[in-house]
Amino acid sequence: MTQEPEFQGRIGKTYKDSDPWWPPTSSRHDGKTPNVVVMLFDDTGFGHFGCYGSTIETPNIDKLAAGGLQYTNFHTTALCSPTRASLLTGRNHHAVGMRGIADYDPGFPNMRAAVTRHAATLGEMLLDEGYATFAVGKWHLNPKEERSAAGPFTDWPLQRGFNRYYGFLGGATDQFYPDLTEDNHHINPPKTPEQGYHLNEDLIDHSIDFIRNNKSIYPNQPFFLYLAFGATHSPHQAPQPYIDKYKGKFDQGWDSVRDEWFARQIESGIIPEGTQLAPRNPGVDAWDDLSDGAKKLACKLQEAFAGFLDHTDDQIGRLITYLDRAGEIDNTIILLMADNGASQEGGPQGISAGERYSHPHLDDLDNIDEILPDIGTPRSDPNYPWGWAQAGNTPLKWYKSTTHAGGVRDPLLVHWPDGIKNIGGVRRQFTHVTDIVPTLLDVLDITPKDSYQGYPQMPIPDNSFAYTFDDPDVSSDRGPQYFEMFGHRAIWADGWKAVARHVKNDPIGDEEWELYYLDADFSECNNLADTEPEKLRELIDLWWIEAGRNGVLPIDDRSFQLTGISKKPGGIHDGLKYHYTPPVDRLPSSIAPPLGIGEWTLDAVIERHDSDEEGVIFARGSHTSGLSLYVKDNRLQFDYNCFTEILTGTSQRELPIGECTVSARFEGEGIGGEGRVTLLVDGDEVGVLNIPLIMRGLGSTGSVASIGGDELSPTTTSYDAPFYFTGTIHTIDVEIRVYETGARLVKGNAGDIYSSSLKKG
Repeated sequence: MTQEPEFQGRIGKTYKDSDPWWPPTSSRHDGKTPNVVVMLFDDTGFGHFGCYGSTIETPNIDKLAAGGLQYTNFHTTALCSPTRASLLTGRNHHAVGMRGIADYDPGFPNMRAAVTRHAATLGEMLLDEGYATFAVGKWHLNPKEERSAAGPFTDWPLQRGFNRYYGFLGGATDQFYPDLTEDNHHINPPKTPEQGYHLNEDLIDHSIDFIRNNKSIYPNQPFFLYLAFGATHSPHQAPQPYIDKYKGKFDQGWDSVRDEWFARQIESGIIPEGTQLAPRNPGVDAWDDLSDGAKKLACKLQEAFAGFLDHTDDQIGRLITYLDRAGEIDNTIILLMADNGASQEGGPQGISAGERYSHPHLDDLDNIDEILPDIGTPRSDPNYPWGWAQAGNTPLKWYKSTTHAGGVRDPLLVHWPDGIKNIGGVRRQFTHVTDIVPTLLDVLDITPKDSYQGYPQMPIPDNSFAYTFDDPDVSSDRGPQYFEMFGHRAIWADGWKAVARHVKNDPIGDEEWELYYLDADFSECNNLADTEPEKLRELIDLWWIEAGRNGVLPIDDRSFQLTGISKKPGGIHDGLKYHYTPPVDRLPSSIAPPLGIGEWTLDAVIERHDSDEEGVIFARGSHTSGLSLYVKDNRLQFDYNCFTEILTGTSQRELPIGECTVSARFEGEGIGGEGRVTLLVDGDEVGVLNIPLIMRGLGSTGSVASIGGDELSPTTTSYDAPFYFTGTIHTIDVEIRVYETGARLVKGNAGDIYSSSLKKG
């Protein structure tokens, strides 16, 4: 257990005959200790940056590559939360309790939706060494039910080693209307989109402010900045000039673009001569076979993505410029990487709104011109199709969430002028995200402690890749590395890789294992399983050994279906009954009543002193889908936003002055079916609204529920949000009745919906 240091002075009767003594201060550095900046991209493929072959403009990222080292054999876990857990602890993700995204806890040690205290984060380690520590951007390392204003805060950034935090706690958020958290409390964005707000710019503003404030007071204290962008995870949103910049730049289609990016990779030496371009993944159509509407939608979605990445690069340039002008750039270790390959979550067609892939309700390609202008703006929630995702992974196959190279092989740049002299080089040695912490501890000459905050620590494997800094030709010096995600499995050892693609719900063990010699087959195109059966058997056996050592078992192929209502006893959704006494801070999507899973009733006791008092009582969702119960023109009203089509129900009589109970009762046949909302005042029916399509998730990426107003992305155009209620809301009670078995349910993610086209492909 940590103890205060023993007093080493002398205590007399008074201060005159006593000797003072002060414990050592945390700012014990002389200004020469290197700073550390880790920049993490989300859902960014191996080939997306300009320096990795893309024609998307990333000059500031390319500048880091030219002034540092560029790794081409860097690997991650295939998914965001697991990669973050490994990145910050130096241990494998199953071992620290993060086999999947931090949105569910199925009850096994390898998946607790939080990092075990027996694996200190890099923030905790460096804080203990006297660093100032800042986390900015995406966190996604604490259970989703613990992200509200009520906490608990045990696994929030400030409780895991960071002095300051500014960003979003969940897996993704709207770039124009983010669900922001500062330190240990939620805040609203400082500006609106109309005033020029974008999350990327806000994150860089706070990164610079944190560093500037600290260096102004403690100029010799080194800092650690963990900067995790929302980019380039969906929604792909950017200021309009960045999207317009790419208009027409992808009209030739993903086949031609992939060929071009592949040629640029070969020419620059990023990939070896003789590398094969992987064939199109199953489910990706030839560009020439698409309809005109499909091409138009796909091009606009890719333009939005490119603008998003370009805009992010500009913000990185602002941070680099600041560090340079502050005299810190040479003494700062910058690592820039991605957490997994490009995402497949847009499906084969792509989507203008994320909620669309929960329904058989994709964008109408025959009327696509009506949709295109909004894509990438605050009025959209877009994600591109599989064809562009595979282009981002050039020259590899498959995507995020899989253990083939398209899911786990990612860009990594290391920039450190004071420590790396052989700049501008390419490094081909095998590296893994778990190697980041050992490498930093190595070059900073830090020995991790056996205990942090009283918790004995799991060992950190000594897998530093600092040996590659000065020798581009040195052989890979690393033991085997396993991979597992949703039943997909792989293992690398001595240049060989065995990999098995799993089909959801199929028995574990039915998969067909493939074998590749990566030193001669960069893109995993030459399967040697039939010609090298002994090597394959050796690697499969080794996978089970490594799985046993790292707590991989039980293998669990469930994913998004576990993000529904927690089965943990005593959770906030236990009983599906909710009681609020406003004012209450807005509710993150994971905390809010899950209205999409069943029929429900909302009762609100309100009080008004005159007929002019009005506003929102309860709102859930965003600009693309959602609902709102509100008072306007002295009547109770209910809006249902179905993919931006606003349906409005209004009470047939005016509301009484004084205290009354207003209610909305929702009934329906299940997700994707029809429903009805009945409005009531003091128990009497006063209005009905028919719903042609029952939505599941109600809201775009990272949307919220709010009481007494419609905060962040507005759910309707019927009023000027946030339209705060000017009367008094005494209580709100919500009760949900889950749809009966056999109701019309639709699978909830692109990988499930379209899995039939991917069977053992």
